[in-house]
Amino acid sequence: MSEPTQKLRLGALIALVVGSMIGGGIFSLPQNMAARADAGAVIIGWVITAVGMLTLAFVFQTLANRKPELNSGVYAYAKAGFGDYMGFSSAWGYWISAWLGNVGYFVLLFSTLGFFFPVFGQGNTPIAIACASVLLWCVHFLVLRGIKEAAFINQLTTVAKVVPLVTFIAIAAVAFDADIFTRDIWGRSNPDFNGVMDQVRNMMLVTVFVFIGIEGASVYSARAEKRADVGRATVIGFLGVLALLVLVNLLSLGIMSQPELAALQNPSLAGVLERIVGPWGALFISLGLAISLLGALLSWALLCAEILFATAKDKTMPAFLRKENANHVPVNALWLTNVMIQLFLLITLFSEGTYTSLIYLASSMIMVPYLWSAAYALLLTQRGETYEQSGTERTRDLLISGVALAYAIWLLYAGGVKYLLLSALLYAPGVVLFAKAKREQGEPLFTHIEKGIFACVVVAAGLAAYSLYSGVLSL
Repeated sequence: MSEPTQKLRLGALIALVVGSMIGGGIFSLPQNMAARADAGAVIIGWVITAVGMLTLAFVFQTLANRKPELNSGVYAYAKAGFGDYMGFSSAWGYWISAWLGNVGYFVLLFSTLGFFFPVFGQGNTPIAIACASVLLWCVHFLVLRGIKEAAFINQLTTVAKVVPLVTFIAIAAVAFDADIFTRDIWGRSNPDFNGVMDQVRNMMLVTVFVFIGIEGASVYSARAEKRADVGRATVIGFLGVLALLVLVNLLSLGIMSQPELAALQNPSLAGVLERIVGPWGALFISLGLAISLLGALLSWALLCAEILFATAKDKTMPAFLRKENANHVPVNALWLTNVMIQLFLLITLFSEGTYTSLIYLASSMIMVPYLWSAAYALLLTQRGETYEQSGTERTRDLLISGVALAYAIWLLYAGGVKYLLLSALLYAPGVVLFAKAKREQGEPLFTHIEKGIFACVVVAAGLAAYSLYSGVLSL
């Protein structure tokens, strides 16, 4: 396949953004949110999320247009602004978050299929893991056929997964009961809830998990047919997914009370629709979720391989990761990613609790690349770089990037110290690949500033390891 046939148009880029964000999270959103907050706090949380994530979407749009030479988004921005080690760490954390999310998608997919075939149980029985492993390698070899072919299939699954969500919204809008929605809007009767802002903070990691993938088009900026389409795809995809998420969440709170939603099994959206229309509703949502997860698996297989390939291409990761096959697919990056997914699928057989915690850890880790992207956009506006003749645009982008950076910092706080420490434990081993890449280039491992940063990472990782050993922290 020649290189020109690999170029992706606006529709394919939008599908990558939407397909990456709409996975399993939205189908479990009613229960996940109700377990942490009631309707009033949920509304406040979505307002914060909408503003914060929209500014991040604008950051990716602005950087795609103002820095067209920086391909592959989140990784390239961190490196350009803050040096090789920050760029490497951004790519490393993004990659880990992405493939951990894929482990979650595989388990949730077969847990959903357990609705039809009890042998799959909660998605982590031996037969479920065996079937998940077969599916993993089917996706692997599909992606090896070429980026454009896989992106086309992703477009089809993106359309298919949106249909049951729109159907749910239409039915729930008719059945919505304002009395149920406002019955205990601030959650004051729930002894498990503290103040409203505590409820808002507790729901933040859930909102991050359902929005992971907003940078999908930026990761593929090098393969876009038109550079401007990268920013357009990011904003259009974000606004569409935001509307679906907010409507699914808020309408559910007008169908069932917060305690009822919190007690549902996931995918909780199936339980909500079953309450309205009967058993066929649960079946309909389960089928939609299965299609959604298949599409998300494909999207993230593409993204995981691309981020490693792009990092290796400019020599921040070792050279073996930039090898492509005849179809211009980064073959070694794809193999490394799927081997790690296979390993963690096997781990879920023996450590269900660890798996669940790592999914939340994936949400925390993705915020580090987001934070560096926002910080780089802010840095450009402060320097005036690329803003020589546009004072108004510079002021606007300064405000947007400042809000995006504040939001990213807020999310790290909302995740808590536990996940910061556990993130450090996963970031620290990445230095092995970073050192290999530096050795290949004959360059020193760290600058003076990077030595201090890495020392902090090692200290935090050591503290996390000791806390896990002593029982202070648990996975």
